[in-house]
Amino acid sequence: MASRASGTSGTSGTPGTSGAGASGRSSKAGLVLLTLASGQFLMTLDSSVMNVSIATVAEDVGTTVSGIQGAITAYTLVMAMFMIPGGKVGALIGRKRAFLVGCVIYGCGSLTTALAPNLPVLLVGWSFLEGIGAALILPAIVALVAGNFGVERRSAAYGLVAAAGAAAIAVGPLIGGIATTYFSWRWVFAGEVVIVLGILVLARRIADAPADQSPPIDLVGAALCALGLGVFVYGVLRSGAWGWFLPKPDAPAWLGVSLVVWLILAGLLLIRVFLAWENRLVERGGEPLVDPALLRNRQLTGGLTMFFFQYLVQMGVFFVVPLYLSVALGLSALQTGARILPLSLTLLAAAILIPRLLPDVSPRRVVRLGVLALFAGAVALLAALDADAGAEIVTLPLLLIGLGMGALASQLGAVTVSAVPDEKSAEVGGVQNAVTNLGASIGTALAGSILIGALTSSFLAHVEGNPAFPDEVQSQAVVKLESGVPFLSDAQLTEALDTAGADSEATQAALDANAAARLDGLRAALAVLALTALLALFFTRRIPATQPGSPGPATQPGSSASSGPAGPPKGT
Repeated sequence: MASRASGTSGTSGTPGTSGAGASGRSSKAGLVLLTLASGQFLMTLDSSVMNVSIATVAEDVGTTVSGIQGAITAYTLVMAMFMIPGGKVGALIGRKRAFLVGCVIYGCGSLTTALAPNLPVLLVGWSFLEGIGAALILPAIVALVAGNFGVERRSAAYGLVAAAGAAAIAVGPLIGGIATTYFSWRWVFAGEVVIVLGILVLARRIADAPADQSPPIDLVGAALCALGLGVFVYGVLRSGAWGWFLPKPDAPAWLGVSLVVWLILAGLLLIRVFLAWENRLVERGGEPLVDPALLRNRQLTGGLTMFFFQYLVQMGVFFVVPLYLSVALGLSALQTGARILPLSLTLLAAAILIPRLLPDVSPRRVVRLGVLALFAGAVALLAALDADAGAEIVTLPLLLIGLGMGALASQLGAVTVSAVPDEKSAEVGGVQNAVTNLGASIGTALAGSILIGALTSSFLAHVEGNPAFPDEVQSQAVVKLESGVPFLSDAQLTEALDTAGADSEATQAALDANAAARLDGLRAALAVLALTALLALFFTRRIPATQPGSPGPATQPGSSASSGPAGPPKGT
């Protein structure tokens, strides 16, 4: 096809019309890349754009911070559950058609979210419709890049699409802050509808990826995979309200153990049954949802594992830090977004400059340094949190965390894509997106659960035995709040206490207890994220020590388009 030839125009040696033809092909390739990169930008934007506006969105739709946490978790969870089946749908109906259908569904979800009057409608639009749309779009992007760009240009194309995703993570908090402060958070989703319409107009220039043999979708495998992931993450999400092991008052339990334990075990069991089903299907000559051979590829599983840890820590940080800035310190959405900007800058700088300046550096070394930067940033933020601390304490930790994220982003995509032959790229894209979104959903759920659990324990400990609270009030507080204390600002708590008729002494004591408990909750969540980053170091040995395609020490040219690299080489 014409687009495949775009990378060879410089070698034709024919003047006149050949130059015009090459220019036209280059222009078309640029529009195709812009379209696919815009899709990647849009899908990634929703993971970070609303975190700075959690308190505002919660108040606007009549819910709590935990309710918005559930919506964020559900969005990434729906993507994780349906990403692999979404890739198979693309193989069945065509990648371009799957991309277009996904854009339409995503646009409908964005419009529904923009108009949502309450949390249930928000969940339908943001979490479900947008999640389903993204599950069709993201695997299709991987295949459409391979189908529209020749091998000599494919590496650069993948890099630019990945950079669009990194840019979305970087500018998302600022976009959300500006929209929420000066207009409304709803305008973000209305703007997404406009972008979707633009993508649909430009998408006609995209050449469809070569069609597969249209194998039937493994419906049993799809159901087992989606159900297993969904049950597991739902268990983590409910741990704050139900208790991790011992059930909280009035929480569901079985055999004296919190239902959270049984949900997590059931999710793991369903995933194990899914893998056994896939192996059996291959033995019978069927078409599996995921080729079990992929999961025996050491390089691929190493890259996927690090993707999982990166997004778990990343989304946990994106949930915790904005809460500290907007709720604990009372910053506006715009001020919160501006304070997160250092993370965005180092993330983009590392993601773009490391491959350009150090094209032959060891991926394993970069990944290890990136994980250490994540760990150091989380520990630095944990140490800096104090009752008298201001917003400036987040700057250095976020610089480190952004550097770590960018370092990982600069290497992991090439590690996973190069681990398999080109014809498996779409399947790997589906698995990779499923893993990253699973990590994101668990990161948000885990951080929120630990935060609320520690907040509750700390608040009740401050209330019990405090002479400012009568014995009757203390006993009522223990009964009513033991299942979970909401993450409230001082203004929200003062309003609630005034409505309840509390005197000034009790109000001040409650405010002091709430301020101390908020910090304890934030510290606990950051401690878990730091430990998770440290745990990730033990899995870096599966990352290759040399760049994909390099037989040994640095002999490859750079990875930019101008250097003419061979693109992602075929793996084992």
